[in-house]
Amino acid sequence: MNENEKYLEWKSAVKNEELAAELERISGDEDGIFDRFYKNLEFGTAGLRGILGAGTNRMNIYTVRQATQGLAEYLKSKKDSPSVAIAYDTRHNSELFARDSAAVLAANGIKVWIYGAPAPTPMLSYAVRERFCDAGIVITASHNPAQYNGYKVYGPDGCQLSPDAAAEVTSYIEKTDVLRGALICSFDEAVNEKKIIVLPDSFWRRYYARVLKESVDRDAHSLNDLSIVYTPLNGTGALPVVTTLSLGGFGNIEVIPEQMKPDSSFATCPSPNPEYKETLALALKKAEEIGADLVLATDPDCDRVGAASKEKDGYRLFTGNQIGALLLDFIIRARSENGTLPKEPVAVRSIVSSKLADLVAAHHIVKMEKVFTGFRYIGGVIAELEKNEEADRFIFGFEESCGYLSGTYVRDKDAVNACLLICEMANWWKLRGKTLGEALDGLYELLGYYCDFQDNFYFEGADGAKRIAEIMDTLRKNAPETLCGKEITYVKDYLPESNMLEFCVECNSGFIVRPSGTEPKLKIYYSVRADSMELAEKEGEALKTAVRELLGV
Repeated sequence: MNENEKYLEWKSAVKNEELAAELERISGDEDGIFDRFYKNLEFGTAGLRGILGAGTNRMNIYTVRQATQGLAEYLKSKKDSPSVAIAYDTRHNSELFARDSAAVLAANGIKVWIYGAPAPTPMLSYAVRERFCDAGIVITASHNPAQYNGYKVYGPDGCQLSPDAAAEVTSYIEKTDVLRGALICSFDEAVNEKKIIVLPDSFWRRYYARVLKESVDRDAHSLNDLSIVYTPLNGTGALPVVTTLSLGGFGNIEVIPEQMKPDSSFATCPSPNPEYKETLALALKKAEEIGADLVLATDPDCDRVGAASKEKDGYRLFTGNQIGALLLDFIIRARSENGTLPKEPVAVRSIVSSKLADLVAAHHIVKMEKVFTGFRYIGGVIAELEKNEEADRFIFGFEESCGYLSGTYVRDKDAVNACLLICEMANWWKLRGKTLGEALDGLYELLGYYCDFQDNFYFEGADGAKRIAEIMDTLRKNAPETLCGKEITYVKDYLPESNMLEFCVECNSGFIVRPSGTEPKLKIYYSVRADSMELAEKEGEALKTAVRELLGV
């Protein structure tokens, strides 16, 4: 069927009032119809993610049910009595999609464990592992704007699906009619029949206790001296982060009231991404008012955290790379001091993260593993260590996008864990007379000044996807030999494992280009090392200008 035929079929079949009204509203709108029906939402290792609305290229109850039916068929082909854990965030329709997913699984004879309230994504990974589930689903679009939602699927190891598993699930999804192909039962009846089990409060407490085991260095006599401002950005972190920090001994916490309760519109921060300074505006304002030592912000599904600290000249917002390097250095130092650092410790970073972390690891004689973007690859390193009964060697893993993990209890980035570590780190340095900014500057003075930053270009719709593909194809066929008057020393293509190109420029500079796996954008990661931050930033700006000209963006 073409787009108009699909539209007419949906218009006659859809009973949901909100979706039916949208379909009526776009009658005669050729562009609107095309964009909603020209393709199906693509299911991959990150599951589904898209704009909320009617159509095969939108997140709605029908595309969610179709995906869940496909997952159910996949699981039934692998095991006689599979089980699945489900969590959801605070976004529009997240609870609805979670309940529908549970009802589809229950109708297929699959046991479901579901959180009864919005819960962080890492708590889904934890539930999969603790309940010995065969898969997990979390309804979230992470840090995307409010008009988005998503559907992530996890394997029995607590990691997001592998490419092979995602391809198998996709094959079953494609066999399922989007409007009529999913089995579904009453959610409430399935709960009464114990086909769906709501995880009790005690399960949440078990998670908090497990995160607290990741404590690196707590001084009970000084923790209240650290003043913290925290915002969950109207997401799932409100209860878990505050509870865990409080149980960990941090009693001086100020929470931003406007961003404490769930708000699917994210009215006070339209782009709830803790990497951006504007997202932390309310938290930084409150910190300035009370003179707080530390500011923390977790994204809506609480798997990533942004941080800023009070410095002599105001508040300094750190990048994910900077916090990653600082945490690695702190964990090694503190665990060395208290005798808990394992023999032959292992740290992990994504390829697109800062090479400063490599120098930190080398300085402390710690092995650094480098993996593709996606925390399941960090989880894969943990799994390999587990096979050899060496899981305790893993001390820290991170991605530049503000994702961190120090334990093996989950296989995804965990902002609850990270908030605890960042607070302990800030307290540790405060007791030694330094701010986090001064600690970072100390690393730069020791190892070299790194300027790591990103450039993002959005390309919406079908034309956008085509444009991204063209840029990547052109780069592969016509790689430049020089930039900014400097020689490109080598080019590395990561195909077929990852659609990513790395360009290394002489004098320790370079950049990586890759399409986002979850958003319609092209991401460029820059890294420049120099003898001063001023020089590194200057060379970074020149490199960015040259790359933009090269790509025609």
